[in-house]
Amino acid sequence: MPVPAEETPSEELKEAFALFSETSAKLSEAYEELQNQVARLSAELATANGELARRERLSALGEMAAKLAHQFRTPLAAALLYVGHLARPGLAEADRLRFAEKTLSRLRYLERLIQDMLAFVKGQQGEPTAISVQGLIEELEQVIEPQAAVQGVKLAVQRPAAPLQVWVDRPAVLGALINLMENALQASPVGSCIRLGADSHGSPFVAFRVEDEGPGIAEQNKARLFEPFFTTRGEGSGLGLAIVKQTADAYGGWVEVESSPGRGSVFTLFLPLYKEAGAA
Repeated sequence: MPVPAEETPSEELKEAFALFSETSAKLSEAYEELQNQVARLSAELATANGELARRERLSALGEMAAKLAHQFRTPLAAALLYVGHLARPGLAEADRLRFAEKTLSRLRYLERLIQDMLAFVKGQQGEPTAISVQGLIEELEQVIEPQAAVQGVKLAVQRPAAPLQVWVDRPAVLGALINLMENALQASPVGSCIRLGADSHGSPFVAFRVEDEGPGIAEQNKARLFEPFFTTRGEGSGLGLAIVKQTADAYGGWVEVESSPGRGSVFTLFLPLYKEAGAA
């Protein structure tokens, strides 16, 4: 016997429950990974006195453990509330769709928090290879341009004049650059422009430059921008820029920021230029 239309699960509802299940599994993975990393670093510290970098990393992981509950509580509680509404008998289809969309929104946000946390906790970058700068810029443009269009923000891209390569792990660096671009997008008002460019300017490093026309950064916040969990936004893990710095450090690069209130921000990620053996 066919299922009555009002009882047929909508695609939004199916997606909400599927994402809820997937996110729960990722949350379990995140906790397990965090426990493993803390245990491993604790053991290393017991036999490696004086290793300041490891101590700092363990301290950051400890801070992460303390803040995990706070980071996850609100979006998870909201998602559970909306799922509870979805289970109500006799719920009108319009309300069902509304609660399904709200559930998806909170779960997608929670999923991003988990991804950021896992990326920071693992702190592992892949083996470097020669990666085309032009290819990275094109992929970034494909990822960000649709988001920018939805927000009414323009995207201006300046590609290197000559072919360039960087010696990095592609997924790690692409993720770091997406973080910078998404931060710029979040800071950008409607009608403004984000500028993305990359060039070596004759140096041994390629500078990936991301510029926005947002409100800028207060002077007292600049020194803390790359600290894990530091954020000036209402929502966010506070790990995006920490991951960018972690990635830059892993490949012998660094990050610079130029900003002042009311004048936008410029973040520049420097990564080592790849040159083949014997090249000038």
